[in-house]
Amino acid sequence: MKTLAVEPTVGGLLAEGAAELESVGLATARQDSEWLLAEALGVDRLALWVEPGRPVSRQVATGFRGRIRRRMRHEPLQYILGFEEFRGLRLRMTPAALIPRPETELLVEWALELEDGHGPWSLAVDIGTGSGAIACALAAGAPHLHVLAVESSMAALAVAAANISTLGLAPRVRLVAGDLFEPLAGLANAVDVVISNPPYIRTSDLAALPIEIRDWEPHAALDGGADGTAVHRRLIGQSPGFLAPGGWLLMEVGEGQAETLRQAMAAHGFERIEVRKDLRGIERMIGGRRG
Repeated sequence: MKTLAVEPTVGGLLAEGAAELESVGLATARQDSEWLLAEALGVDRLALWVEPGRPVSRQVATGFRGRIRRRMRHEPLQYILGFEEFRGLRLRMTPAALIPRPETELLVEWALELEDGHGPWSLAVDIGTGSGAIACALAAGAPHLHVLAVESSMAALAVAAANISTLGLAPRVRLVAGDLFEPLAGLANAVDVVISNPPYIRTSDLAALPIEIRDWEPHAALDGGADGTAVHRRLIGQSPGFLAPGGWLLMEVGEGQAETLRQAMAAHGFERIEVRKDLRGIERMIGGRRG
């Protein structure tokens, strides 16, 4: 007698995907399986729980299993899905750009807090924009603000351009190719805030990073030089020439770097220097006002 093949179901595929991901030690196996199946089906994650017995076409099941295999190689979930959420904005993501983290949302919130108290600002510069996360979030949070987003990687610029266009921010967010302030000649004393999430991992620590970061995210966005502050020091040294009087420099920093950078900012004439912690209580942001 001929045996009929069992059609895959939502619940069965979720369990299968979670088991495969657990087999390679992924702590987020169940959540990742949910995200990947929801994406394959084109539904919200919550919809997966409504009908666990719902049949799934073999074409969809095949696509889901392919994504599970990619995640088993420790490819970041955001690159597989092709997006990440940042301050309520859905951003396109590819391996050309660093995945934005929750602590960077706090940096944007600090900038918007300052703008609300000392603004209105007219011009912000996002140095090393990557996917455009900071630039887009600033423009979305301050509707009158114009943002120049600077990036040296052409591949990352393409990702940022797609995000700016999709979010309808092109009139106020402009991309500039180049290294730090090099392409911004003519903006002396004109910028209200310079904001940046520079690379802050020490070169000697790169090899010890988790596989998801070390093998997949762009090293140029991670490698901060011998002590992790090479780019920060350049920003501190160069930004006073571009900031308007009373303008602010805000940067994300690595663990244990804040005090050294506070001293460097003070030496370059910054005032009202403040260090803020992330949600884990780690000193993660530093900011100061041009004197």
